[in-house]
Amino acid sequence: MASWLEEPVLRKQVVPLLALLLLLAGCAPEPASMTHLPSPPAALDWWRPGPGLTWQWQIGDNAIDLSVQADVFDVDLYIDQAIVDEIHARGQRVICYVSVGSWEDWRPDADRFPEQVLGKDYEGWPGERWLDIRRIDLLGPILRARLDLCQSKGFDGVEPDNTDIHREDTGFSLSYADQLAYARWLADEAHARGLAIGIKNAPDMVADSLTFFDFAITEDAYFDGWVAKMLPFVKAGKAVLAAEYTGMDVDFASACAWGREHGVSFILKNRGLDSWLEMCP
Repeated sequence: MASWLEEPVLRKQVVPLLALLLLLAGCAPEPASMTHLPSPPAALDWWRPGPGLTWQWQIGDNAIDLSVQADVFDVDLYIDQAIVDEIHARGQRVICYVSVGSWEDWRPDADRFPEQVLGKDYEGWPGERWLDIRRIDLLGPILRARLDLCQSKGFDGVEPDNTDIHREDTGFSLSYADQLAYARWLADEAHARGLAIGIKNAPDMVADSLTFFDFAITEDAYFDGWVAKMLPFVKAGKAVLAAEYTGMDVDFASACAWGREHGVSFILKNRGLDSWLEMCP
């Protein structure tokens, strides 16, 4: 039995119609879900600190003790350019400290933060208030400018302080999902600028952030009994820089012994993070 397309009259009518329909289909716009979104900035290569590094953590003014023999210095973003250059000239790495979860009233960009992102006072730290980290639309331009400064000064990495925020009394209803999304956004922005970035405390976020954070910084983790939760970073070949504080009755010798066994770099510091430092022997 002949196909209906083999009939001459039908073939003359249908074939041009099919061609027209195919042409129109090719010109039709894609559904919204299939439209091509702009690509994020291409990530640059960045420093990947491994376990066993020695480090100094000094936050504040420009009085950085450059006589300290350490592989890594963690200092404030706003220190003088000459200090960053001197650290690099000695063959050492340098991390910029940036608070990303709190507003600090003494920062040069403090007036850029809109009131709606400012939450409750950060108890124990005068002049600080918690931030609404859900509002990346408002915080993004400010923090990108800070990361731009970190990059332009030649820092190797970023310490994003106060990311472990969802359980704090901030004045906002922040969830763990909010915290994780913010951390991932920060990591993407840092990597796009060729900067390493670390997790700060946040032991409950280790598993979800191991792929995008490059190292870890902890406070009181040995004294408080949760430092072992950071070991996935060591197993992944990433540094864990652990600070214990004076005044906490920590057995620092035991912390050092544990650190040597597990690849964690302990230091003992005053909580004000001045130049005083005790390294493990």
